[in-house]
Amino acid sequence: MNQEEKGPSPDIHHIEEHQLSQVKITLSNPLRWVNSYVLRGDDGITIIDPGPRTAASEREWLVGMEQLGFGFSDIASIVLTHHHPDHYGLAGWFQERSGAKVWMSERAHREAMLMWGTDSTMDHALPAFFRQHGMPEAKLALLPEHLNGFFPQVTPQPDISFIGEDLPFRMGNRIWVPVQTAGHAPGHLSFFHAESGILLCGDAVLPQISPNVSLLPGSDAEPLALFLAGLRCLRELHVRTAYPGHRHPFTHFRERIEALLLHHEERLASIAGMLSAAGRLTAFEVCTALFGEKLGIHQLRFAMCEALAHLAELTRRGEAEMIENEDGMCYFSVRKPPHS
Repeated sequence: MNQEEKGPSPDIHHIEEHQLSQVKITLSNPLRWVNSYVLRGDDGITIIDPGPRTAASEREWLVGMEQLGFGFSDIASIVLTHHHPDHYGLAGWFQERSGAKVWMSERAHREAMLMWGTDSTMDHALPAFFRQHGMPEAKLALLPEHLNGFFPQVTPQPDISFIGEDLPFRMGNRIWVPVQTAGHAPGHLSFFHAESGILLCGDAVLPQISPNVSLLPGSDAEPLALFLAGLRCLRELHVRTAYPGHRHPFTHFRERIEALLLHHEERLASIAGMLSAAGRLTAFEVCTALFGEKLGIHQLRFAMCEALAHLAELTRRGEAEMIENEDGMCYFSVRKPPHS
């Protein structure tokens, strides 16, 4: 296959002291690219988060592998931080061609099956959930096609081997400690190498944007509480350089975590103020107040799930309550103190 058939070269950055390469795989959404990482070891190549399966990403990898000097037969393992298509999608494609094992947490695999498995009903469950929380029918009608559009990006599904939480795991010539968190994605794994201070953090902590935190039907009921707990856990690590799933590697790891913790507390306070002023609101009304009314369906799905995650956290803290009307519509209001 010639260069023209393969397509353009991906942006590759080599971190020689750590035998690590950052490979930017193009995304069509506003994130622009996902960071895949390639580690070299005596037992072969490890690829972390290969990206979504698209014709463009396949071509980028064919060129990238040539530039990095390895072929499919050199790949020892594919490691996934979480189940989202922009990280998980090409795992089965690589496995078919290399025979390599694909690794992720057991909890992350259950979520992958909830979203992308052959028995998934999310294309029906999510519209029903959003309808209950006030989303208009015109928006709901766009969701099934939108959700089903992700299946080509995660096909074929890989056979998964499970990574045990906190059990040492070899990638390249180093032993890493997997750190499992949730909120952005159930069962999300970051990988910490204490001696070098490197953390491969996926989407658990991002240097410029706040990772989306979503409440989804059939998934974790309190995702924001789990996300905040995960941030506090990661804050205890002595990280010199964090290698994230999006944007650039960064060194201000603890400061970034503090900023994210503050961001969510401020958002919770803002929503509580909305509820107090309005008396009661649907989650969709909160969503549009926070994020506006001109979002495309992809961003609207994230925004709605994020609003619901924050409302669930206010409810968990006893600061709000949800009331379901006889017609099945749910409203949130400030929780009234009990009568003395």
